[in-house]
Amino acid sequence: MKKIILLLCLITTIHAASQTEVTDKEAIISVLRIQELAWNNNDLEGFMQGYWKSDSLKFYGSKGVTNGWQKTLDNYKKGYPSKAHTGTLKFTIDAITKIEKDSYYVMGQYHLVRDAGNANGVFMIIFRKIEGEWKIIADLSC
Repeated sequence: MKKIILLLCLITTIHAASQTEVTDKEAIISVLRIQELAWNNNDLEGFMQGYWKSDSLKFYGSKGVTNGWQKTLDNYKKGYPSKAHTGTLKFTIDAITKIEKDSYYVMGQYHLVRDAGNANGVFMIIFRKIEGEWKIIADLSC
């Protein structure tokens, strides 16, 4: 009888962990969809709400590493000064993988259709749950 109870407890624990991971992934995808909407409305500040508002944020792109939320926003504003430059963004999510409790990495592609010329590339971002919200703490985009 003890073995049956132990087995049921183990199955319940595994199921609960699996459900938590599904919920986490859905929340992370939601952040990315909100970012797409903000970007497509030429709202770079709204797009940046998906990022950790900290000097410790890391963004690694074609010009090297950028440290900090404000500097990352400033770079976006410089590189995408108008709707002709922001255009329409669509993310394709290829993988969301748990790193540890409250941390995941996301691998995917971005597709940008715009008057200034289309752009496509890949990214790997790290999400962490901070104060109950999923935030990007590191972004590698190329």
